[in-house]
Amino acid sequence: MKLTIERSTLLKALAHVQSVVERRNTIPILSNVLLDAQKSRLLLTATDMDIAIVESVEADVARSGAVTVPAHTLYDIVRKLSEGSQVGIEAIADKGQVALRAGRSSFALASLPPGDFPHMAGSDLPHQFELASAELKGLIDKTRFAISTEETRYYLNGIYLHAGQSSGIGVLRAVATDGHRLARVEMALPAGADGIPGVILPRKTVIELHKLITETDATVQVSLSESRVRFTIGEMTLTSKLIDGTFPDYERVIPAGNDKVMEVDRVEFTAAVDRVATISTDKSRAVKLSLGKNQLTLTASSPDAGNAEEEITVRYAGPPIEIGFNARYLLDIAEQIEGEGARFRMADAAAPTLVEDIADQSALYVLMPMRV
Repeated sequence: MKLTIERSTLLKALAHVQSVVERRNTIPILSNVLLDAQKSRLLLTATDMDIAIVESVEADVARSGAVTVPAHTLYDIVRKLSEGSQVGIEAIADKGQVALRAGRSSFALASLPPGDFPHMAGSDLPHQFELASAELKGLIDKTRFAISTEETRYYLNGIYLHAGQSSGIGVLRAVATDGHRLARVEMALPAGADGIPGVILPRKTVIELHKLITETDATVQVSLSESRVRFTIGEMTLTSKLIDGTFPDYERVIPAGNDKVMEVDRVEFTAAVDRVATISTDKSRAVKLSLGKNQLTLTASSPDAGNAEEEITVRYAGPPIEIGFNARYLLDIAEQIEGEGARFRMADAAAPTLVEDIADQSALYVLMPMRV
């Protein structure tokens, strides 16, 4: 294999694929990226056996072939090369190395046989649909904060994507929960998505997918089965295993009869919670909300740091109520609300609270209260 490629083109592709490679690997080949040069294209592939990212870029290929080189080392080298430089890559078969040259810099990198590089099985993916990258990014942005990090409940370690119904209209829903808070976001059901199986996208897959779609406005092609999913974005493809588990019946924890309704200015509320929570030194960062007619008092206390209190004006006409929340959870949800106002629907100090974006009914959040 022998080729020349523009440094920025190679760097961008490496940035996409190398991030799935774990820093520590018991299987040496998984530390490498596969470079496959064919005609005028260079195909870069990286995998951790659960996720694989493949990207195709233009290159001046003098001799076709494939090699593998350490992914993070190659990325670091290319990142430090001069901007605008041309990078030459050539396999040195008799030494088991790959030569890399750019300007006056030259490197010889250890290589492992490309035949040893694992490929994710191309299983049949019968369900296919398309959606705009902005729509997919919205589903991820508004739910990923609620993904559980508790490995014992592995079925919560991702986003549950499925087709559902809302007022008799088909919708595509994304749901995430860690048992303390829940996020549910929906959009109009894309053509071809009717009848898709409910699947759980793993946390790492969500992170890598978010990186890829943040940089583009291209349409995303989604193909999935009950065990795998593939996202195709332009010249990039991300293939991933799905979490083999059953997502809980989340509809059961979404409250329907909460009759105490408070509407707040999102910016003012977020700033007040953040200020008051500064005094709370315990891990839960508990903040108490005391509601009266059109007034909300936020308080926090700590045996070591003292007390904090702040009052803000809200829209509330119900009976007085006191309820406590984890401040971090409150702020996480407030950050997802894009409109000016947030609506809190409460029942009592022990029941789950429903939070909505007044300007956007496609998303809702459920937050469990805590004792304060």
